[in-house]
Amino acid sequence: MPLVSFETWKEFIAKQPNPHILQTAEWGELKRGFGWDVARIISGDVGVQILFRKLPLGFTVAYCPKPEPSGKYSVFSDTFWGEVDSVCKIKKAVFLKIEPDCWDTDDWLLDTGHWTLSPHNIQPPRTIIISLEGTDDEILARMKQKCRYNVRLAEKKGVTVRSWDDLDGFHRMMTVTGGRDGFGVHSLEYYKKAYELFHPTGMADILVAEYEGKPLAALMVFALGSRAYYLYGASTDEERNRMPTYLLQWRAMQWARERGCTEYDLWGVPDADEETLEAQFESRHDGLWGVYRFKRGFGGQVKRAAQALDRVYMPMLYRLYLWRMGKSAIQ
Repeated sequence: MPLVSFETWKEFIAKQPNPHILQTAEWGELKRGFGWDVARIISGDVGVQILFRKLPLGFTVAYCPKPEPSGKYSVFSDTFWGEVDSVCKIKKAVFLKIEPDCWDTDDWLLDTGHWTLSPHNIQPPRTIIISLEGTDDEILARMKQKCRYNVRLAEKKGVTVRSWDDLDGFHRMMTVTGGRDGFGVHSLEYYKKAYELFHPTGMADILVAEYEGKPLAALMVFALGSRAYYLYGASTDEERNRMPTYLLQWRAMQWARERGCTEYDLWGVPDADEETLEAQFESRHDGLWGVYRFKRGFGGQVKRAAQALDRVYMPMLYRLYLWRMGKSAIQ
């Protein structure tokens, strides 16, 4: 069975042209520390990292986030998927969910005879991608006028941005923001583990926006290959007129460019087409709509990830899972 170690998987990922951050060995170790098991499978020149979540009675759910760069699915052979199936069955997986690392407009489909289009994504399906191509002035020029103004206003009003290693302070700020904006927040231990795994490799940093030494906003930014990701961010309720979050995002983009990234993923907006987003963002305040009002200003492109696919091993239990998920959505 072609299961490989943490180090071997790191070497494999390092050879890929543009792998996703969620397929790194470090991400697998992060999830391992918080309730998931990890299996890394290489066969020939292709591979996947799969996460397993325990269910009652020894069953599991298998999840493969963003495997392989876009366009490589055609080389995933039946033999390879047979090896994946063997691992999943040993782990008593009810099904394997895969979220392809490509957009819904890409030609990526796997053999539909073995896969079911899933009604559920794990990662936010829709996002905004900021191009980091060009000079600072060219990137700023692509932003909406108000956003560009706020970036410069923050600088004029004395906001500064620097690297930060105060994980306790970052978690406190995340807790404040989660309570204010109604989203879930990881534990302090989770953010510490993420920082300990990714920061020493140069793949992540925490940036903080301050005014006169007082932290006002912070984010954790990740970078790998040509892509950077804004995964976690927070702000206080103080000095908001100084627009610290705008300068903070701009500095994160500059941080990403210094590491060779050509795009910056703002990671999550409401799952609606751009016409709907633009028509409703001023009136909607539920869910991620407030997030969209902020993120749209940076002038990126709204994109939707390819829908998740499920590879079902236990049809009856899979139907039970779908029923439970549907019931949760109604409630």
